[in-house]
Amino acid sequence: MKCGIVGLPNVGKSTLFNCLSNAEAQAANYPFCTIEPNLGTVNVPDPRLEKLESLVNPERVLPATVEIVDIAGLVKGASKGEGLGNKFLANIRECHAILHVIRCFDNENITHVDGSIDPLRDKETIDMELQFKDLESVEKRLDKARKIGKTGDKEALREVRMAEAILNLLNAGKSARSFDRNEEEEAWLKGYELLTDKPVLYVCNVDEASAKSGNEYVSVIAAIAKEEGAGVIHLAAATEADIMQLDSFEERQMFLDDMGLTEPGVNRLIREAYDLLKLQTYFTAGVKEVRAWTIQEGFTAPQAAGVIHSDFEKGFIRAEVIAYDDYAELGSESAVKDAGKLRVEGREYLVKDGDVMHFRFNV
Repeated sequence: MKCGIVGLPNVGKSTLFNCLSNAEAQAANYPFCTIEPNLGTVNVPDPRLEKLESLVNPERVLPATVEIVDIAGLVKGASKGEGLGNKFLANIRECHAILHVIRCFDNENITHVDGSIDPLRDKETIDMELQFKDLESVEKRLDKARKIGKTGDKEALREVRMAEAILNLLNAGKSARSFDRNEEEEAWLKGYELLTDKPVLYVCNVDEASAKSGNEYVSVIAAIAKEEGAGVIHLAAATEADIMQLDSFEERQMFLDDMGLTEPGVNRLIREAYDLLKLQTYFTAGVKEVRAWTIQEGFTAPQAAGVIHSDFEKGFIRAEVIAYDDYAELGSESAVKDAGKLRVEGREYLVKDGDVMHFRFNV
């Protein structure tokens, strides 16, 4: 599951990507410094994993991860191929969610592709390019559905009505994610692979002074995000990069304390990205390994077991489940058993975020 970082040139995308992945994506003060999308695998900060590690003392610990793609800056006309637009938009299509970085700071030494700072205009520029590309996609699918609909095919006629409704939304400057759909329409839309149907988190890149409370620019974006039902977060990417350069945890924590922050902004961003992808975590805990496993929300116990190995799902017998809070409170698996808090669940069990699980299977 991938989150793609998008935005105009020079808004701090690559700086943010470097902070997230510790990769060495080029961050330069000119447009198009990122030509090939950079891919980083990011560990998801989770204090529950640290607690389990302290209780079990395993040989190794493996956190959950999210893939982050740094996509080159879009410009006006990208939907028509301007500024390598077709390539950039194809990179976005391969992602499952969008982290839309918006410049929300003043700095005359860092050029802006449009010559002035206007976060709302910048947001709308990106939105419009994605909407224009989606218009092309929907029109093609609509033409196809109309041809089939002429034969009297009822399913095709229903798809025509849906496609026309989405076309109207896009022409009105709205994104496809705002379309209220049923299960049949949801299935069709997945096939459309619309850019504006992907979940989005607006990432407001601010200066250091605004890292704790944000600023007026952030307030503008937050108001729009609320109307759209989208997420929003603010952080100071350049400052986060400085923090990452410090040698010790203690030095980094002192820096954060001076700024009035309890943790790096990128930690919050990673967790938000994880939620944006509708992911959740379950744990396995033993002396060899404590590990966080990533699953989709709504996974059953056999599906969760299949993330470890397909044989676990095929030969699933049962799952032994401990709620994380019970494990943390009682301190060990044996203590949980003694307290009668270990549950045995079958094939229909919907895994809950934070479950500590052991699978029984037979192949």
